[in-house]
Amino acid sequence: MTGSHADFDKRVDALFSEFSGPDMPGAVVAVTESGREIFANTYGLANINDDIPIGRKTIIRIGSQSKQFTVLLILMLEAEGKLSLEDDVQKHLPYVPRLEHPVTLRQLASNTSGYRDYTEAMIVSGLSMFAPSDHQTVRDIIARQDALNFKPGSAMLYSNSGFFMLYDIIERIEGATFDDVLRKRITGPLGMYDTSLMLRDSTVMKRLAAHYTKLADGWAHLGLGMEEDGGGGIISTLDDMVIWQQNLIDPKVGTQEMYRRMATPCVFDNGANGFYGLGLVTDVYRGRRAVGHGGWVAGGKSQSMRFIDDGLGIVIIANNDQVAPFALARRIADIYFGTAEPAQIELTPFKLAPGRYRQENGPDVFEILVKDGVPSFLSFGRVSGFDFGHQGGAKPESGITDLVLSPRPDGKIDGTFCGTPRVYTPLTADAKATAPFTGRYANKAQSLEVEIDCDAQRGMFRLRSNLGAMNAPIVAADSHLWFLNADIGPDLSWNATLSVTADGFEMNSDRIKKLRFTRA
Repeated sequence: MTGSHADFDKRVDALFSEFSGPDMPGAVVAVTESGREIFANTYGLANINDDIPIGRKTIIRIGSQSKQFTVLLILMLEAEGKLSLEDDVQKHLPYVPRLEHPVTLRQLASNTSGYRDYTEAMIVSGLSMFAPSDHQTVRDIIARQDALNFKPGSAMLYSNSGFFMLYDIIERIEGATFDDVLRKRITGPLGMYDTSLMLRDSTVMKRLAAHYTKLADGWAHLGLGMEEDGGGGIISTLDDMVIWQQNLIDPKVGTQEMYRRMATPCVFDNGANGFYGLGLVTDVYRGRRAVGHGGWVAGGKSQSMRFIDDGLGIVIIANNDQVAPFALARRIADIYFGTAEPAQIELTPFKLAPGRYRQENGPDVFEILVKDGVPSFLSFGRVSGFDFGHQGGAKPESGITDLVLSPRPDGKIDGTFCGTPRVYTPLTADAKATAPFTGRYANKAQSLEVEIDCDAQRGMFRLRSNLGAMNAPIVAADSHLWFLNADIGPDLSWNATLSVTADGFEMNSDRIKKLRFTRA
């Protein structure tokens, strides 16, 4: 550590100062050095209504950090000969459709399967994540997928569908609930007695934190209606997650070889290395290797990060969605290593200019926002800052992205995604569409019906299915491209693009690609 412990503590506390006031939800934080705790603190309230402080043993959702536990259980079953990571998915789950290419369990665990994310598929079906739904609904949504996002192994795109399938496989092989298997094999032997799978946000439990979002008139409770699974349903405490980090360093459960495999980044078909391994993320920050995973749930966020060559470990769990734990973990690392907070390092003489950009010959669109001279990245409703020190260009400072950007003198932006070069072209404001778009459309495989009513610049998108409905405004972005912005919950939106084709349109979102609709 650079500097004194007192200075380190003061500077870390300052990062969370906004949660030290009254009537605020909060976060719990721990920092370890070679497995030994050197800092821990708690900020804010576990329950605002009852004025209950958050603490080390407050139980909070950890979101997608659950994925590392799910993968470890899969590796344990593989070690016992009950499955292989090279198995086709359908060997264990007959309801999963065989699409353009075979998909293996390894590709599910590395987010390289190409399966569309079921949470976004729910939105596209008009079924709110805040409305009650169960695991059979998820199986039905997966079963009617009609195409993959990409050829398996050619790219990495976050997909909760893959981890739901792994969860389902664990329960089917073991003949027990996921929570029972987790307790028997991992949390029980480690003494992580407050770590378990919580299926529903409506669950009542002692020491369970309320989870919050920030609305215009103040804090509000936020919880999903759908049943959770091994992709994001685990709850834990600060004490338990410190135990878990110590186990990753000196395994009492699992083996060093299992954790090495989990932390080894995937290799794409083009030979490029990714950053997502098997339920763990390995990235390089300022020349130092960092392994971990983050999590987002309704009303909560979390991050565990270990700088594996330097002995530094960081755990952050928050019972609100206003915290940016991935970026905060990096700021804690900056304090520990004595490095200055990142500034906008210009890798070329040309800055990332604000505005919207469209992938040439591809579906993706993002926006560069600039506030007080500092750019941030907005893609399909998700905002993050930039790591300007990343090798090769500016990388959005998000735990799950494989995109690196570098501005060009002609106003375009060069990008690299999963080792594949891309070019992004600026979109003009107040665009007008030239292709006719008003009409009725359908995707029969997924029982989706759409009605569009628009002029050259604005319109309405109305979708109906056997699961629900969605009404959303659309705005022209180019001659054949439209933006869709749907309200999906309290202060939450979901974005997609609609590309007009000869016989209909194609929908693309963050985690759903090439969803085709034809004129009815």
